[in-house]
Amino acid sequence: MKLLVIIPAFNEEGAIRTVIREVQAAVPGAPVLVIDDCSLDETKAAAREAGAQVLPLPHHLGLGGCVQAGYKLAYELGFDYVARVDGDGQHNPADIPRLLEVLQKKNVQMVIGSRYSEGGGEYSSVPRGLGIMLFRMVLRPILGKAVHDPTSGFVAVNREALKVFSHSFPLEYPEIEALVVLQRKRFQFEEVECIFRDRMAGQSTITPMKSFRYMIHVLLGVLVNILRKRAVS
Repeated sequence: MKLLVIIPAFNEEGAIRTVIREVQAAVPGAPVLVIDDCSLDETKAAAREAGAQVLPLPHHLGLGGCVQAGYKLAYELGFDYVARVDGDGQHNPADIPRLLEVLQKKNVQMVIGSRYSEGGGEYSSVPRGLGIMLFRMVLRPILGKAVHDPTSGFVAVNREALKVFSHSFPLEYPEIEALVVLQRKRFQFEEVECIFRDRMAGQSTITPMKSFRYMIHVLLGVLVNILRKRAVS
């Protein structure tokens, strides 16, 4: 199994060492690539010190640009699988083998680590909870199945998905739109229940106003993807 673990990061100096070492313990021997989105702190140096390779982006691209850069490189280098872990420590790398097992056994293109897959989990804020419930309702008829944690960035994908994402991936708030991109290709996904943690360092930049903008932006992106699918078909 040729696996690459990617960690998109922006100003994660305080957590990145621990995250990398946890990944190395969870999937020994798998290369770890930190995609640094022009961090203003010592994220790159900390990542290299912990034993990861670093892809420094020449311009600040945002989360989607970071992730696509990792997917594109993984595809071009011939990797069969990619697991994505956030650099703030909220995802537990010990769950990566479980995601990969489902990815292989279920014959799907993507597996999502979900904090809400069994109806449990606590929302970090009221706006986030309302947003997730809204996205669930919008995505259910589009995807043809329920998705419980559509905003999760803890995912594993296979080479089929890598090929698609290396050419087409949402640049902002990518998680939800990526599901619609997969659906256009008639690809399938599964969710695996995971327990998420508090971020290890730093503070989230998500404010109530940004949450509102996020919902509007994502809904427009989903609409564009639906119209694109109809135009192709």
